[in-house]
Amino acid sequence: MTIMNILLTIAVLAIAGYGIFYVIKKKKSAEVENTLNVDDKTYTIEMMTEFVKKRLDEITKINLYDIGLSEEELKRRKNKKYELKKALKGCTYGDVNDKRYVKELIYDLLEKEYGVTESNISKAIPFDIPSLLTPQDKFDILVFIYKKEFGYEALTEIIKKYNLAELKYIEGETKPSYVITSDEIEDIFEKESPVLEFADKLGVVVQRIYQHYKGYSSIDEVRDMNIDGVSGGVSGLPESFLSQVAQTDSDYLNQVSEHKVPRACDSIWIFFQGKSIRLAFLSFGTEAELKRVCQNIYKYNNPGQLSDTNGYKINEMKDGSRVVVVRPSMSETWAFFVRKFDVKRSTLEQWFKGEPGSDESIELLKYLVKGARIISITGEQGCGKTTMLMGMIENIYETMNIRVQETAFELHLRKIYPTRNILTFRETETISGQEGLDVQKKTDGSVNIIGEVATDHVAAWMIQAAQVASKFTLFTHHAKTFPNLVTALRNSMLRIGQFNNEKTAEEQVVQVLNFDIHLTKDFRGKRYVERITECIPVEEKSEYTFDHRKEKTLEGKFDKFFDNATRYFEKVTDRKMYEYRNILEYVDGEYKITNPITEHNLKEMRLNMDATDVVEFDKFITKHWGNILDKVRTEEEKELVEVSAGAEEPKKRGRRKKTEV
Repeated sequence: MTIMNILLTIAVLAIAGYGIFYVIKKKKSAEVENTLNVDDKTYTIEMMTEFVKKRLDEITKINLYDIGLSEEELKRRKNKKYELKKALKGCTYGDVNDKRYVKELIYDLLEKEYGVTESNISKAIPFDIPSLLTPQDKFDILVFIYKKEFGYEALTEIIKKYNLAELKYIEGETKPSYVITSDEIEDIFEKESPVLEFADKLGVVVQRIYQHYKGYSSIDEVRDMNIDGVSGGVSGLPESFLSQVAQTDSDYLNQVSEHKVPRACDSIWIFFQGKSIRLAFLSFGTEAELKRVCQNIYKYNNPGQLSDTNGYKINEMKDGSRVVVVRPSMSETWAFFVRKFDVKRSTLEQWFKGEPGSDESIELLKYLVKGARIISITGEQGCGKTTMLMGMIENIYETMNIRVQETAFELHLRKIYPTRNILTFRETETISGQEGLDVQKKTDGSVNIIGEVATDHVAAWMIQAAQVASKFTLFTHHAKTFPNLVTALRNSMLRIGQFNNEKTAEEQVVQVLNFDIHLTKDFRGKRYVERITECIPVEEKSEYTFDHRKEKTLEGKFDKFFDNATRYFEKVTDRKMYEYRNILEYVDGEYKITNPITEHNLKEMRLNMDATDVVEFDKFITKHWGNILDKVRTEEEKELVEVSAGAEEPKKRGRRKKTEV
């Protein structure tokens, strides 16, 4: 009986043990399986982005006084917390240093806290299987690799090396366009075959996380590059159109959903060396992401809220880029335009790029500036007006103080010339441009620069500044021809009510304007100076006579009176206010100096130059326009020339002897 009880007990214990073992084993298997499933999701971009957001939020919001730190450690942690808060705010304004700081912190969090390793990083981006990489993945990798060697010239190097800025035909289009396609990016990636170390892979992942967290989505790295600009939301179908199509054309909507027809959020363009190039391989992904970028990209210095009632904002970013943002219902979709100005390249030599006749053209431009001439720089958008203006400012004498009036800060002249006396003003919501110009008159300025004459009021400022506020003025305008420039400025003066008479307003304009430099951008994006035009005001001559007094008959007196009346009406109705002629022209790929500058302007230019420049300018005049110096030299200069030639006048000699005695 006892043996039977023992055996039964053993059997029960064995069955119970086996049951427990089976349950534990099954539980462990489930845990392992669950762990594998968690791993698959844990190391995706989305999960890591959520971790980074949460972790950085904890770091910035933690109460350091509750964790019992020493005084020294508390101070150190407070400084780091403040620095991180500052960087998180600054990186959204386009500050590359703050961006670098935040990315380095994200890198450390992923590597040291989240446990990203060589074995699991490919779950975020399939680095080891190139066939699974998207065109955006490949582009991000290429930019990362090139950036290590070329810095912010990385995108420029890629475009130049593989001739991506060329006109090309793409499938489904009948006309050539500037576009970089997915196929081109994949071909380049295959040719480059980049070998990535773990640090490189993690760097690419960190950039992808950063751009969706604090950056500007797919254009984040592109915006930082040394290109002329980037824009988004300017092509493709807006959401409002898609909702209308859904009710009528389901096939078309299917094409859109399969990305065969681009949407507004697929629209990313860059402005590169005068060419607008569409990046067909990049996309914001969703309309919400495009909207997020538009709402963040203009926020530097708190310019106010972008709302439906105030549907646009013009501002600058921290690196000096100009940004314009528009939104519905002012525009059909959310869109932004970032315009960059490469201050390091803003020289006349870089602008002309060594073309035939460029040396003489550069000399002429330098003399026009040194001669204190009022100069307009005209041309279409993107033709290089601002860059040309920056290059010309280099030739203003150091002794002259420069005052700038702009709608948004674009020139940033103090970055180029930090030792010069330069101050820039701009309009604000509470201070008008006219008030800014009035303040400028009291700031001992010698040269007044108007960034862009784009509105009637700004045109009035320009005329006012050129007349009374400074020694000379430089400004830019969008006029296509010289008569168009005069007409546009005249009409602006009339519209704001400064003048009632067209002739009087036009007379004011032509008396102020000396020279116009017209820039052109051709179909292929080449930018050049088409012409330099001199404005020559026509002096009014009194042609009235008093011959009626000599007439003895009434009929004769009437005839003479009507002669004078005819002359009067001719002057009132058809009087020619100005003439213009080209001083320099671009003909068949060569810059040619043509007509001479008028004697009046030559005299004024020589009076405003220092002695060394006068000598060089005289050589320039003689070389291109012959012996016209005698007409523009002062009496003292003529006497000095005669003395040097050994033909001193007796009267002058007598004066000198008397002085010596």
